[in-house]
Amino acid sequence: MVLTIIWVMVMAVAIIGVLFNVASALAIRAPDRAPDLVDWPAITVLKPVHGTEPALAGNLAALFAQDYPGAVQIIFGTRNADDPALAVIAAARKAYPAADIDIVVSDRRWGANNKLSNLANMDEAGRHPLVVIADSDVDWAPDSLRRLAGALADPAIGLASCLHVGRGDAGFWSRMAAMDLSYRFMPNVLMGVALGMAKPTLGPTMAFTRETLARIGGFAAFADVLADDYEMGAAVRALGLRTVLPRFYITHGCSESSLSALVRHEMRWTVTIFRIDPAGFAGSIVVHTLAIALMGATISGFSVAGLAVLGAAFSSRVFVKWRMDRASGTVSGPLWLVPFRDLLSFALFCATFFVHKVDWRGSQFRVTRDGRLQS
Repeated sequence: MVLTIIWVMVMAVAIIGVLFNVASALAIRAPDRAPDLVDWPAITVLKPVHGTEPALAGNLAALFAQDYPGAVQIIFGTRNADDPALAVIAAARKAYPAADIDIVVSDRRWGANNKLSNLANMDEAGRHPLVVIADSDVDWAPDSLRRLAGALADPAIGLASCLHVGRGDAGFWSRMAAMDLSYRFMPNVLMGVALGMAKPTLGPTMAFTRETLARIGGFAAFADVLADDYEMGAAVRALGLRTVLPRFYITHGCSESSLSALVRHEMRWTVTIFRIDPAGFAGSIVVHTLAIALMGATISGFSVAGLAVLGAAFSSRVFVKWRMDRASGTVSGPLWLVPFRDLLSFALFCATFFVHKVDWRGSQFRVTRDGRLQS
């Protein structure tokens, strides 16, 4: 009797997950047409770097190749004068001699978050009224700056960030990381937005006016939080401004070369989400449809009903992948890897409830309930 009750509950969660997957897939849309402004504001792009990445040169080339009618200042920043990324930047600088480039090397620390400390140091050299943050591992389509500037042309919008899909740049495990971004995380984001339940701000690329940045306290105000994108979005909305996700996709390069690297990276974010919103994180169990359906099928001894729900769960995941690949124009991984990726995601979801510290670039931190880092 108890086993039957458990099976019914598991099957109910799996069926809800199937419906959620189908709805998430339908929420995925192809990019809108790029805007066409009369006046294109000047933009400062902040590109913090930390070591080399497999596709760094290509990511920089995409930045220099932007089809943007206005002035663009590009600031690269690192905390280390010996950072090997500087050699890649120097080569790019020679390839694009007409580009307006500044390089800031400073180890000044504003808080525990090295990226935000880096950005605070870099922004002191910024000159233009629009500020765009672009992580070193993102690759842009040529019209990305146009789209961000178009979004910020609405005075009611205080911050624009970007939908993104994953690209594996370092072999098998990086591809697994890319698949999680494209086929689990991003569809869930789109579904949350469609339901009006989420107002996400996604960190790989964010854009705001310099005035808005100053009103929320600048980068230094967020130098002690791990989920800086989440906190910056909340701060912008507290000003009475909107945060938006324009409908286009950037590519997020993943460079995890081993299972341990993937686990460290993804656990950092799952633990952060759990600490900030425990109930919401626990409720996200419904997105792990395939793993839950497999549990149900196993409990039932692979009965006809159990296998039917398992088949529906797999089909719903195939639908999500097909929709995302078609809309973004990027295939993050093969279909046969989807079940393995989903089971790994579920294992990390379960482990999150028992992890108290995260690893960030070789250092161990505890994440507090408000998302702050403690040594």
